[in-house]
Amino acid sequence: MARIFTSNWKDYELIDAGNDLKLERWGKIITIRPDRNAYFTPQLSMGEWKEKAHFEFKEITRNKGEWKVLKNDVPQEWQLSFKSLVFNIKLTQFKHVGLFPEQAVNWEFIQDNLKPEGRFLNLFGYTGGASIAARAVGADVFHCDSVKQINAWAKENMESSNLNDIHWVHDDALKFAQRELKRGNKYDGIIMDPPAFGLGAKKERWKIEDKFAELLETTMGLLSNDGFLIANTYSPRLKAKQINEIAKQYTGGKRKVEVNVLANKTTSGKFIEYGDLTRIY
Repeated sequence: MARIFTSNWKDYELIDAGNDLKLERWGKIITIRPDRNAYFTPQLSMGEWKEKAHFEFKEITRNKGEWKVLKNDVPQEWQLSFKSLVFNIKLTQFKHVGLFPEQAVNWEFIQDNLKPEGRFLNLFGYTGGASIAARAVGADVFHCDSVKQINAWAKENMESSNLNDIHWVHDDALKFAQRELKRGNKYDGIIMDPPAFGLGAKKERWKIEDKFAELLETTMGLLSNDGFLIANTYSPRLKAKQINEIAKQYTGGKRKVEVNVLANKTTSGKFIEYGDLTRIY
């Protein structure tokens, strides 16, 4: 499998990574955050990292923590641009800042392959990078996420990008997709970014290796004849070979299936691999 990277992005830079951490530049702000995919040795020393960084995230538990200010008089909320898209960046207690930069490769693919008159569905939509990328080319966009605050953040990004009229769906992504299938609706582009594991709204357990086939069968049923599907998966229990087999089962050999690795590259040339990137078209 090949590693898939975003092309040049002047507002974001993965400066260095290693020792389960990464050093990133978001516009003019530099952060240090945990990342267990950065299991190798960094290029720079930790002293050099802290000399550069404005904020460092310190884990309290595996999923939560707090940001330590390393330089005073810097904003804790700011904006970042990717082409015509504008994102509102915020420091959260979950180490995330509202953007997964490796996803930019998918925004590029969407804008290269989606026609202005197309319909687009973003499942597990998070803060809407794919949604506003699709809306920027003129598509009719439906953005689905089960967290109200995240949908509100995505709407901020839409408005900051001088866009409008995205359809906001506050719902369980799989259940919404299944209802859309029953309604007979079709989409020319679909992206889904399901979590590896978690709990549903009614405390039901979610494991992507158990749900992927159902997700794929449902979304393939929603896809127009000339449409494309993008799926990002992050579980080591769901192997690329298994993804390929499931994808071929539901495409019947009538569409091209590509399974590669979603990755990012440091300035020094090292790689962080995040998960599998599946494209069906």
